[in-house]
Amino acid sequence: MELYYSVFKTAAGWIAALASDKGLVKNTLPQVEKQKALFLLGIPGIDAIPNLRMFAELANRFVDYFNGMRIAFPDELDMSAASPFQRDVWQTTRSIPWGETRSYKWIAEQIGKPEAVRAAGHALGKNPLPIIIPCHRVIGSNGNLTGFSDGLGAKKQLLELEGIPTKP
Repeated sequence: MELYYSVFKTAAGWIAALASDKGLVKNTLPQVEKQKALFLLGIPGIDAIPNLRMFAELANRFVDYFNGMRIAFPDELDMSAASPFQRDVWQTTRSIPWGETRSYKWIAEQIGKPEAVRAAGHALGKNPLPIIIPCHRVIGSNGNLTGFSDGLGAKKQLLELEGIPTKP
């Protein structure tokens, strides 16, 4: 299976993305430096071919998103490396609309495992496609910001970009 990658600049920084023939595999959150985005993606280190054209529409959506536009990410995803539980959590999270939040409890209930709140949080902590799978839109049942791979400050910024007020 061939892997392809690209890196592009947005108002928030450099984002790198990786895809297979089946769909997107991984992307980074914005980074100050292009090389940092590529490093976080795993380049160098994985056998992937640069392909700007393949990622042109995705790059445009990320640019628009970080310019404050209401953007959806309808891209095909390659979740073949994920467990069935992770896929369920990620697909459910992907259904959370722009500008809205849901709780970890809601995610667990939606996938039919209401007792798996912590496991859902753990699966979101392994999300390889932040923003596309909008784990930043998942908050605690009490409305508090909890858990985010890039820190709560980044989560707060993403929510505020979407017009979602956050607790101090």
